[in-house]
Amino acid sequence: MEFETLTVDLQDHIATVTLNRPEKGNAMNAVMWPEIRQAFEWVDRTPEARVAILQGEGKHFCTGIDLQMMLGLLQQIKGDCGGRTRDELRNVILDMQGTLTSLERCRKPVLAAIHGACIGGGIDLICCADMRYATEDAVLCIKEIDIGMTADVGTLQRLPKLIGEGVVRELAYTGRNVSGTEAAALRLVNRTFETREALMDGVREIAATIAAKSPLSIRGTKEMITYARDHSVADGLTYVATWNAAMLMSADLQEALQAGLQKREPIFRD
Repeated sequence: MEFETLTVDLQDHIATVTLNRPEKGNAMNAVMWPEIRQAFEWVDRTPEARVAILQGEGKHFCTGIDLQMMLGLLQQIKGDCGGRTRDELRNVILDMQGTLTSLERCRKPVLAAIHGACIGGGIDLICCADMRYATEDAVLCIKEIDIGMTADVGTLQRLPKLIGEGVVRELAYTGRNVSGTEAAALRLVNRTFETREALMDGVREIAATIAAKSPLSIRGTKEMITYARDHSVADGLTYVATWNAAMLMSADLQEALQAGLQKREPIFRD
């Protein structure tokens, strides 16, 4: 696919989505928002893509929402009716939320590889990934408080379920920086790597391991974990019973059983 602000590559069942505005620190402008949604919708519907890596080109992963976009947006939606202007702003925010939620809706696991700065909207973005990995010297920050706004596209809703409410309150109220090393201690990232090269090698190795598993089972596992996050244990158990009643008797199950009996690695269809 051709994009203005992203590049998308697919090799060995691994889709790599790269934020590609390095001269702007990969700040998320008006073009990037819909392109992120398009990219992950493409990953979702492409059978050959079994797992995705999200990374940033250049010095930083993502320095947040492009401030020029914000200034232009306020001028664009301003009208002579205050109520209609506010309603339009609400629709814009909901649409931006939907862009980031596309990572969660994508049935394939998304691994975020974070280096340099990951600020503001970048935090909203990585909170939607299945797993997060970072360099030790990465800098992460909930920056919205320092520009006089409340973070509104996912950080305050998702991050407390990842690292706990008290820690999120501290980071959101103060806007302080967190290193990759501290982020790992807080369990915001799964693991850190010393260099960007080691980060990309390590994340790709994890992605390759996932890509070798049953695609149907990976989809089900992602669906169940995300569902369990937002529902009771009883609801989750009922849902997985219904899911497996429909999905368990698959060609993937037969291949995995045969491979086990034959002492070989299973080979799954896309």
